[in-house]
Amino acid sequence: MAKIVVRDVCKRFAAGSRHGTEIEALDHVSLEIADQEIVCLVGPSGCGKSTLLNMLAGFDAPTHGEVRVGDVEVRGAGPDRIVVFQTPALFPWMTVRDNIAFGPRKRGVAVRQCLDDAARYMLAMGLDGFAGHYPYQLSGGMRQRVQIASALVNRPEVLLMDEPFVALDFQTRLAMQELLLQIWDEFHPTIFFITHDVEEAVFLADRLYVMTRRPGRIRDEIAVHFPKPRTFGIVTTPTFVAIKERVLYLIREELTASQTRGSIPERSRS
Repeated sequence: MAKIVVRDVCKRFAAGSRHGTEIEALDHVSLEIADQEIVCLVGPSGCGKSTLLNMLAGFDAPTHGEVRVGDVEVRGAGPDRIVVFQTPALFPWMTVRDNIAFGPRKRGVAVRQCLDDAARYMLAMGLDGFAGHYPYQLSGGMRQRVQIASALVNRPEVLLMDEPFVALDFQTRLAMQELLLQIWDEFHPTIFFITHDVEEAVFLADRLYVMTRRPGRIRDEIAVHFPKPRTFGIVTTPTFVAIKERVLYLIREELTASQTRGSIPERSRS
């Protein structure tokens, strides 16, 4: 059963101060994400990826079409959907434990339960030795682990991830990708993941969508059939390389078309 349904969504923004002038960000976008599935979204810069994520989060609304999570149309932010941002959104005056326990405490969960839950997620994220540390005492990768734990402790139905590893160094990024799959294997959230890194998308996704240049449309939908859990040994396999080459080719076509003002190819499916 589909957890997320985006149906015929268009989004237009007012362009500066000129009356009646609009920018078309998304053009009749439709996609589905099944319960407990990891879906990645890739495409050229400015194609509307973050705009779509903001509508799933309830931070923005479509100009046309609808976005549904489960059987409910999204009309605002909600605890069933939590965003993991590029820059960790942590309280600098709180320890790791208190940052992770903050959400449940605000919901009125008993203090002992909050601490027990925080301990469980710190252990899952490899943070159990850092409960009393403050964000400034942590590396970038560890701060991002705290942000992910702070999201998961609230048991959201959907985890929305907006290029969460983009600011990390290469080795830390690889480790975080493997860690995310380990966390998914334990907790099975539905994940919608935006990235510019094609290899990251292929490594993480059960399916990935490729978007066109602006106005963003769905150019292609590609299934990734590697079983989970995955390790980086798969990145050199012929199947992985073939999928990566296909996605890179599609994005390259879109970039070339935007430079030459060519037409947008029709959507294909796999």
